[in-house]
Amino acid sequence: MKLLHLGDLHLGKSLGEFDLIKDQEYALEQVLRIAQEQKADGVLIAGDVYDKAIPSEAATRLLDGFLSALAERKVQVFMISGNHDSDERLNYGSSLFEENGIFISSVFDGTLHGRTVRDAFGEVCIWMLPFVKASQVRHFYPDEKIESYEDAVRAILAHADIDPSGRNVLVAHQFVAGSSADPELAGSEGIAVQNVGLVEKIGSGCFDAFDYAALGHIHSPQKVGRETVRYCGSLLKYSLSEAMNTKSVPVITLGAKGDVKVELVPLHPMRDLRHIRGPMKALLSPENVESPGDFIYATLTDEDLINDVMQIFQQVYPCTVKIDYDNSYTRQIEQVDLSGPANHRSFSDLISDFYLQMYGNDISAEEMEIMRQAAKEAGVIDETD
Repeated sequence: MKLLHLGDLHLGKSLGEFDLIKDQEYALEQVLRIAQEQKADGVLIAGDVYDKAIPSEAATRLLDGFLSALAERKVQVFMISGNHDSDERLNYGSSLFEENGIFISSVFDGTLHGRTVRDAFGEVCIWMLPFVKASQVRHFYPDEKIESYEDAVRAILAHADIDPSGRNVLVAHQFVAGSSADPELAGSEGIAVQNVGLVEKIGSGCFDAFDYAALGHIHSPQKVGRETVRYCGSLLKYSLSEAMNTKSVPVITLGAKGDVKVELVPLHPMRDLRHIRGPMKALLSPENVESPGDFIYATLTDEDLINDVMQIFQQVYPCTVKIDYDNSYTRQIEQVDLSGPANHRSFSDLISDFYLQMYGNDISAEEMEIMRQAAKEAGVIDETD
């Protein structure tokens, strides 16, 4: 059996002032070709399907076309929600989709739902775990001690009817770390994890019962702990921190129990995202200009600020996203302590604002208490705060 692993599509996302719908459509067409060439049996989509809780019409139309194309090819789809998705919107029409082999798990209802598919070696159970928070899971298991995201996931798995002797695949959207190191971070999810990672972190050992764990949430493609616990990474480069990433689609081949192979098939963007650095004159010199249609982040080392610098750059690189400076003046500014404004606000206010920005809803009292305990253990706040 062959499965493609996707995640963090972020359909409808923009890069600065640039709409990425055409770029995302171009990438998804490659995925369809890969599915056809590999004779894929299924596609796993590990959350953050949309970039916003209320997706644009163009984004929903793009997803509809992609899912319809897979259904026409008789490729089954197993899709979960991520923290960027609206559970209700992603779940709309799911009963009808099931008739065409498209299975969606967008709302955790107290049960880890699995779908059984068959190949020459027997059954494979594909389990779908949408993005969950500890407070959500605690509601369904009031007798369990659930203080962290790992406690929550372990409780869910413990209550699921998973046969470890069979072949099991998990699709999940969480922050999962290996036993010796955290995953390489990138994009807005990386910023979120750096700030609340102590609470969100889940050990990869939670997934020992699964032959393959298809993860979403982190935009840099990588394995976590073992080859078969993996972040596929985002569909495209969505931030400067991803400039050096090579985007790909993991193709998972399941043989008999214990026989799992992972092949990374590269994705080639319609427009790459690159970071260039140097004096403006040198960067825009004709002999140094390459792929002018790419998305460009430019760091200028000129000592003097240049008037209308974006307009000048976009005459050569029309998709320039951002320009900053690295010179003696900016290095001096970086030495200034900017923590003063934050010192006048309470820890709870700062965390509440951050949580609202990242997740689009207010933090619960239980989650705030977990954050406070983690901050105290890390020495960020005092016991008396």
